Amino acid sequence: MQTFDTDDAVRAARAVFWERGYEEASLPELERATGLSRSSIYHAFGNKRGLFDAAVASYLREIIRPRLQPLDSPNVAPDAIINYFTGLREALSQADSLQSHSGCLLLNAAGAPISNETAVSQAIAGYRLELQSALSRGAAALHPDMNAGARLQLATVLSSLVIAAMTLSRIDNAQALATVDTALTLLQD
Repeated sequence: MQTFDTDDAVRAARAVFWERGYEEASLPELERATGLSRSSIYHAFGNKRGLFDAAVASYLREIIRPRLQPLDSPNVAPDAIINYFTGLREALSQADSLQSHSGCLLLNAAGAPISNETAVSQAIAGYRLELQSALSRGAAALHPDMNAGARLQLATVLSSLVIAAMTLSRIDNAQALATVDTALTLLQD
């Protein structure tokens, strides 16, 4: 019988993977963070990789998709995309947030050997497509007269700026914020 809350354990592991990366997150560190024994981790998740997969799913469900939800609704508000970037800027501005010093769990994985795993590379590619699609809907709501080609181009640039900002936040938070500001300027032109 399982005596722990799976979601709490996954969130604790997610923080370790997010900050340290898959390869650098040791089993003893994951045991300390989750409060689980190695045998409990293996019983519940199969192995470290299974725990990482659960952390990625949790990250998408609890961190990424709630932020994108206003851009995914049937009737996207004209200011939803501005609010998205304003919220991203706010998250990156909070010195104690994981985003401000650890960037994006998926983008961190993209630059590591774990990205060679098919399921991980598919999750990263899926995130990029989901982000670009949401930003395209947001751009359409903000600029309803923009043609489809220009909207796709803007969404591509904006998603690239999000990826750049989340990557830069690990090493140069001021530049990450400037990158988000560039996206806001593009949207307001």
